[in-house]
Amino acid sequence: MVVGTPLLEVEDLAISFPQERGWVQVLDDVRLRLHRGETVGLVGESGSGKTVTAMTAMGLIGAAGAKVLRGSVRLDGRELLGLSETEWRAVRGRRMAMIFQQPTRALNPAFTVGQQIAEAVRLHLGLSRADAYKRAVEALDRVHIPNARERAKDYPFAFSGGMAQRAMIAMALAGEPDVLIADEPTTALDVTVQARILELLKEVQRDTNIGMLFITHDLGVIAQVCDRVSVFYAGQIVEEAPLDRLLAHPTHPYTAGLLASVPRPGQHRRLSSIDGTIPDFMHLPSGCRFHPRCAHAVHGRCDVTPIALEEHAAGTARCVRADELSLDGVEQR
Repeated sequence: MVVGTPLLEVEDLAISFPQERGWVQVLDDVRLRLHRGETVGLVGESGSGKTVTAMTAMGLIGAAGAKVLRGSVRLDGRELLGLSETEWRAVRGRRMAMIFQQPTRALNPAFTVGQQIAEAVRLHLGLSRADAYKRAVEALDRVHIPNARERAKDYPFAFSGGMAQRAMIAMALAGEPDVLIADEPTTALDVTVQARILELLKEVQRDTNIGMLFITHDLGVIAQVCDRVSVFYAGQIVEEAPLDRLLAHPTHPYTAGLLASVPRPGQHRRLSSIDGTIPDFMHLPSGCRFHPRCAHAVHGRCDVTPIALEEHAAGTARCVRADELSLDGVEQR
């Protein structure tokens, strides 16, 4: 169990976006803790709120017209919500950095990879052009890009998907941040490249002791890199637990449903699935947001009032039946 003061804290975060039909609340009561040297996984279906949470923590949500209804985001005890754009520039890249889903779109095609990393180094560390470029080459070498000095002269189109992702990791680490947010960094990569990227991220964390938020919908990836896991559903966290406990003894039916849908080597059976889809945020169900899809829902208990995320005997979950249910997990690592 991780103890001590959290490096990054998110408390009671609620976010709304403007739509043609009015404002739509897409996050509600999101709470996270991240310590130095720890990796916390954010997992859930697409549209559940994982990336919105990360973008809010990075101060990028305002560009989409969103507004913070309530909540707090603190880095080393300093409140980040409400910072000016000038103050945010001193945080992004230097204290917190983010790896985006599509590296080839995040890199500027008009500049070489080395120039782009060097620009980040100059901005955040204040080095000269020559020293910044030298540091950029070292960063590419650090993420195991062969012949880094020559590859730094290449434009992004010359990099494969896996190499481009390594370049993005190098750029994110160039400012020596305390927090790294990885937003589905292995999406669209083949299995062997994915394994190398995951091993690289674990290696970087061992070397730097950074705290990492790892966003994915892939529980197999979560099992390889994370210490703790927060499970998102319909804009809320429905369960939070250390990785081994969550895999072996899930507390929320939604988590159990996700685990049951993962293929397992050597098992010849029909894959389980969760019926239905995430609800429309304009018409959320009363009570537990998962109850219309839940096989364990009880009329009059699960569908009446909003459910709080609470500690139960079995774990932390947003479920009124958490202490009654015995849900199936998977084998521990």
